[in-house]
Amino acid sequence: MALSGKTAVVTGAVMGIGRAITEVLLQNGAKVALLDVNESAGKTVMEALEKQYGREKTLFCKGDVQSEEQLKAAFKKTTETFGGIDILCNNAGVLNEGQWEQTVSINLMGVIRGTYLAFEHMNKLKGGRGGVIVNTASMAGFGPLPSCPVYTATKHGVVGFTRAMAANSTLSGYGIRVNALCPGFVKTDLFTEIPARLARHSHLVDATQQLLDKLGTITVSEVAENILELVTDETKNGEALLVMPTGKKYMTFPSLS
Repeated sequence: MALSGKTAVVTGAVMGIGRAITEVLLQNGAKVALLDVNESAGKTVMEALEKQYGREKTLFCKGDVQSEEQLKAAFKKTTETFGGIDILCNNAGVLNEGQWEQTVSINLMGVIRGTYLAFEHMNKLKGGRGGVIVNTASMAGFGPLPSCPVYTATKHGVVGFTRAMAANSTLSGYGIRVNALCPGFVKTDLFTEIPARLARHSHLVDATQQLLDKLGTITVSEVAENILELVTDETKNGEALLVMPTGKKYMTFPSLS
C-alpha cells in the first residue's frame, strides 16, 4: 500500500508515539485524522502540522477511545472530510496499576472498539476500500513486566486480538490487514511516570529500574518509523513486530493445528 492519498486515523495522536506516527504518515503522503482526549494539546499540535503540511492534510477530533459514541463521531467526521478511511492506528494507551479497570478499558477495550468500527468503514464486503490496522502493543505483550501485571495483560490481549482479527479478515474476505507494533521501553511521559503508577506493586520499582537498565530505551521516532513496513507491505498480516534498542524482529508463535 502506497501512502500517498490514503487516509489514516491515529488514536492518542497528540503526544508520544501517536504524535510520531502521525508525522511519519504525513511525511509519506497520507492524510491523518488525529484523535485524542487532550483538546488543548490537540490544537497546538494541529497548528504546527498545518504550517508544515497544509490544512487539507490533517484533522483533529476530540475523542475518548472508551466512548463508542465519540469514536463513531470521529470516524464519521474523518470519512466526510477525507472521503474514507484506509488506515487505523490504535495507539491510545495508559499504564496505571492503581486504576486497573481504566487501563483495561483504554488499552484493550479501546483497541477492540476502534478495530470493530474501522471494519465497518473499511470492509470491502460493505463497500469499503479495505486497508490496514496497526495496534500499538508492547514487549509486555510477550513477556511479563512483574511490576505491571494489568498492563502486561492488556498488551498480551492486544497481540492476541490482532492475530485473531487478521485471520478473521482473511477467512472472511474483508480486505483488511491487522498488525501489532510492539516497542520496548520508550522515552515518553508514560515511561517517566511508571514509578508513580505501580500502586500495590510499588515495592518492585527497583526491579523495574534494573530491567530498564538492562534493556535500554528507544525514542518515539524509532518506534514510529517501523510502522511504515506494517502499513505498506501487503504481505504483513497478523504480524507482531518487536522493536528494541538492539533492533527489530517479527515474533513467532506456536501453531494450534
